[in-house]
Amino acid sequence: MRYEFAPDLQITADKISRSLFPHVKIERVKCLRSHGSSSRGTIARCHALGKLMQKAMGVQAHYALEFISERFDKMNEEEKIKVIIHELMHIPKTFGGGFKHHDWVCEKNVNVHYQQFKKIESGSLSNQNETKKGFFHL
Repeated sequence: MRYEFAPDLQITADKISRSLFPHVKIERVKCLRSHGSSSRGTIARCHALGKLMQKAMGVQAHYALEFISERFDKMNEEEKIKVIIHELMHIPKTFGGGFKHHDWVCEKNVNVHYQQFKKIESGSLSNQNETKKGFFHL
């Protein structure tokens, strides 16, 4: 396995998190591409520095979003955005090193967030306050 920082994905994750997930402290989220994964079917993963390691190291929570290059890079732009949204959705509002599981992070919810992001990007929603009035108060 080989890992490399992915500044292009970092910029996109920053834009998405500012629009949809204001609880994400993007300065403590790093996007990386991996090469040579033997996992089957996995496109991306969200890794967290757990509470025990945070305590032992004297640091706050950090997350790493891994995008498996062999699969992710072949996707079209819409699917890439959805995968980034999916991985960011795993980060809970507490931003404490835990995860939201696939009962919440599912295709239906990813698609709703994607549609919301498209509206924000196109200017249909002028700001985040309008976003909060809708879907995000579930």
